[in-house]
Amino acid sequence: MSDGQRERELRRLERDRRRRERGLPTYFDDSGTTFEGWPLLTDMAEQPTMVLRPARRREQFDEVPALEPTRPRLAVSTAIFAAATGLSRVLGLVREVIASYYFGAAGKINAFTVAFQVPNLVRALVADAALSSAFVPVFSELLEKGERKRAWRVASSLFWLMLLGLTGLTVIFILVAPWVISLFGNPGHDRALAVGLSRVLFPIVTLLGVSGIVVGILNSYDHFTVPALTPVFWNLAIIIGLALGVPQAHSMNAKLYVYAVSILIATFVQVFLPMPWLRGRDGRLQLVLDWRDPAVKRVFVLMVPVTLGLGLINVNAVIDTFFASRLINGSLAPTAIQKAFLVYMLPQGMFSVAIATVLFPSLSRFATRGDMEGFRRTVSTGLRQIAFLLVPAAVVSAVLAEPIVRILFQRGHFLPPQTPVVAGALAAFSAGLVFNGAMLMLNRAFFSLQSNWIPTTVALGNLFLNALLDLAFYRVGVWGIALSTAVCNVAGTWALIALLRRRLGRVDGGAIAMTTAKVAVASAVVAAVAWTIWHPLDSAVGRSFGGQVVSLGTALAASLATYLVCCRLLQVRELETLLSLRTRLRRT
Repeated sequence: MSDGQRERELRRLERDRRRRERGLPTYFDDSGTTFEGWPLLTDMAEQPTMVLRPARRREQFDEVPALEPTRPRLAVSTAIFAAATGLSRVLGLVREVIASYYFGAAGKINAFTVAFQVPNLVRALVADAALSSAFVPVFSELLEKGERKRAWRVASSLFWLMLLGLTGLTVIFILVAPWVISLFGNPGHDRALAVGLSRVLFPIVTLLGVSGIVVGILNSYDHFTVPALTPVFWNLAIIIGLALGVPQAHSMNAKLYVYAVSILIATFVQVFLPMPWLRGRDGRLQLVLDWRDPAVKRVFVLMVPVTLGLGLINVNAVIDTFFASRLINGSLAPTAIQKAFLVYMLPQGMFSVAIATVLFPSLSRFATRGDMEGFRRTVSTGLRQIAFLLVPAAVVSAVLAEPIVRILFQRGHFLPPQTPVVAGALAAFSAGLVFNGAMLMLNRAFFSLQSNWIPTTVALGNLFLNALLDLAFYRVGVWGIALSTAVCNVAGTWALIALLRRRLGRVDGGAIAMTTAKVAVASAVVAAVAWTIWHPLDSAVGRSFGGQVVSLGTALAASLATYLVCCRLLQVRELETLLSLRTRLRRT
């Protein structure tokens, strides 16, 4: 054994000793966690720098007692992440309800919608999720190889490089904002307001750039709860800002600036809240700029396709806004699409984002050690769980789109004629909900394999398809823009599955198709039940807020019960997993 190997072994033994003293499982002893069984029930939530070894032979497993008590931990982590993300999405709806009360969906609020689109696009291209998706595989690989000091040096270098680079980009945008906003015509009939708001909002790009590093570090250590909770506080800060600031403003322009400043302050909160949880890991962020490290360069190389792959999704949103603002109705269409998209993304954030985020480090580890069977099993599980959760959500949001929009938004400045416009967009978006969730999971699979150009190529194809469909569908109205997005989600999902199957040989397609077919049948029954219950109740109890709560709430409760019964009758395996998770959560 060389001196370097001996030194690494001593460090490992010392870390194991400290973990045993704290009553935690060790990293390197023979009782390490295996990856048999359902991947979401594998013990990783409590193993921040777990090192994976090649699978032992079957006869070795016969000698080792099963580690059943440890398996639920990742499932619990997933459930907590989903709950935190769901709470964030609910608070996001509350934020939009309050914003709708103050600003409605028509008029100058569309200047704000367009102003926010531009920094949001740049954020997607060079910060936040794109950076984190390129960073996690590299950082996790260094941790697994025992190069923890170097891993943290790489993280520190990327932190400061992103901070400096994105600050410069922010300054440039502030200077060229009038030319950028002019591409969208005259949103809200107040281009100057849109320019001013975009200048206030653009610094969030820099903040979310450094946040991508912090979140990536925590996720690499299988710590998901605090990153999932930060958007909760982001929404709370905006809600407080709106509630306290808007009533004090005396013009619509001033009220919209209050909204923009509230978002900026909330982003500061989101970035700095997770920082204390970096303590106690294997290292800390330092003031270092080692851009010559090959790992730093590899993150940026990986970022190029990841940036394009994830960013092109937001480019599609900007293209949608362009058509909506210039060719449909610049004083209603952009905000109508944005509000419909927010409701559409609620189940996405609660379920598919949680599943894909929690499974992403597992996929990276399976890919690193070459365990393609575990990799396939994890991808299949993720896709089946997404189908199980999102197919009924899509059906219900399409069938009950108008009462959902009405109860959420129709008050204050949000007038009744605006409701069917937003509801039509929501119903059209819903057609692509499950495919959007599947694309998220499949993208993470390719990122874990570090085959980042594959989803990027698919996203680029979707970009051109989306533009063509927008051009063809905008004539039918606002819902045509949403429908083009749904069609692109379907096309992108099939392309990614075909390419992943070519890469892996197979993707457990039979099990995925069986689950999808069963939940589709159950969801068809749900659609009939939802409409049959809501429609007569709506006529009987009226459109007051209390009446809407009764009619819509009863329909949703009946839909949930119907779906669970149908899945039980059809023997949908994912329902059993959900019920077993509920039991484990009660014991935790």
